[in-house]
Amino acid sequence: MGPGQVKNKEEVLIEILKVEGVTKNFDQLVALRAVDVTLYKGDILGMIGPNGSGKTTLFNVISGIYAPASGNVRYKGQSITNKKPHVICRMGIARTFQIVQPFSQMTLLENVLIGAMYGRGFEQAAGREKAKEILQFVGLKDKIYFTPNEVTTEDRRRLELARALATEPEVLLLDEIMAGLTPAEIEEALNLIRQVNNRGITIFMVEHIMKAVMGICQRVVVLNYGEKIAEGSPQEVAENSEVIKAYLGDRYV
Repeated sequence: MGPGQVKNKEEVLIEILKVEGVTKNFDQLVALRAVDVTLYKGDILGMIGPNGSGKTTLFNVISGIYAPASGNVRYKGQSITNKKPHVICRMGIARTFQIVQPFSQMTLLENVLIGAMYGRGFEQAAGREKAKEILQFVGLKDKIYFTPNEVTTEDRRRLELARALATEPEVLLLDEIMAGLTPAEIEEALNLIRQVNNRGITIFMVEHIMKAVMGICQRVVVLNYGEKIAEGSPQEVAENSEVIKAYLGDRYV
């Protein structure tokens, strides 16, 4: 299946992650209101919306950082609501963060090794080999002994991805993995995400760069003020009048 295509009706869709009526409050602020999202095995699902619309909050609920006020999150049919982040990670859901915060005094290899050992349970020797393999995969094999402060923004984004991949996830939540990258770097990042997906990893990604969303996602969900206002193929979402008004602007009319 090519990027941006929706699965044919004849294909068997296997639910791997299901968000059911999730609501999250911060005092009087409703950050998420009865949000439903279904992620199918093999998906590259995009999530867009204005700043403050609840995208990262939803990722935080899925990954166990926040407990929802109501609703449920299921992974492979099992409820993971209110489970601790490290438990969810070891079950097979990993994530990246919009603000990259690696261990600045450690090498790239050591940063990824932590993901392999504590996120997946590798012994140190096996974890080092896993970390090296992942760093090579993301294009950092020549910089494994550098510290994060010695590499570029693009490399730190690749490091963030590598740390998540070291936990051997089945589902990967990508929170603006392309923020701060140049157009050429964005193309390279898209190619890398496709390679990750080709490894059998299901991807749920938040992104503001519409070229990236349109070019790689099979389906897109749209949040606005904590509510899901649209879902469909990238083309369907781009032509949705409510989405245009809330987020895309008149250039998409």
